[in-house]
Amino acid sequence: QLQLVESGGGLVQPGGSLTLSCAASGFTLDYYRIGWFRQAPGKEREGVSSISSRASGPNYAGSVRGRFTISIDNAKNTVYLQMNSLKPEDTAIYYCAILRRDRSWLSLKDADYTDWGQGTQVTVSP
Repeated sequence: QLQLVESGGGLVQPGGSLTLSCAASGFTLDYYRIGWFRQAPGKEREGVSSISSRASGPNYAGSVRGRFTISIDNAKNTVYLQMNSLKPEDTAIYYCAILRRDRSWLSLKDADYTDWGQGTQVTVSP
């Protein structure tokens, strides 16, 4: 059974940093592309970044490019999202999910992803 578990969320001041983890079980990350998404209260879920260890590079939403860095550790079967220069508008629940096989690696549309984790809360506030 494919499963993703997010962790690492918390409360941080504006300008601070957090690193989120997305641990995979039941499958090997080598063969999949993993995406990070976020959903703020009252807003639609938004694609943040995605990565694959086998094909193509990482991609980022414009709102986080230059501040967030996605990485993958195949030995630990885990994807990370390093978030720097955090802003109050980054406050959201952050989720990871698997890109469906027949979808473009460029996609950050949540409909193109499956097997969602339970999410981890990130709050950026003074």
